[in-house]
Amino acid sequence: MEVDLEDDEPQTGFAVEAETISPTTSLVVLHGQADLHTAPELRDKVAAAIDEGAQNLVIDLTDATFIDSMTLGVLLGAVKRLRPTGGQMRIVVSSSSIRRIFEITLLDRVFTLCETRDAALAGL
Repeated sequence: MEVDLEDDEPQTGFAVEAETISPTTSLVVLHGQADLHTAPELRDKVAAAIDEGAQNLVIDLTDATFIDSMTLGVLLGAVKRLRPTGGQMRIVVSSSSIRRIFEITLLDRVFTLCETRDAALAGL
């Protein structure tokens, strides 16, 4: 009997895209569920952007359907890397349920949350 192990993988519909906006600004866009299984991919994209010279990051969660503590940990790690060099991170959160996660954890006091991508980019 042959077993296809790929069918046992969680189907999160997750994707993450990174784009360079300027020599010092990068945009990272999440789609779907950002959780324990997808956090390493997010961490790699964010680290690559910073390693390539981004001092400012915009993380767009507009298309995210869920985030968990691992995702929040990745975002905190990015802030810790950016702040010593004067860098900034802004997070686009248009969903009230995702915004609530930041509020419950008091991370809305740590991160700059913006309603739109344009507002986030304009603030940098």
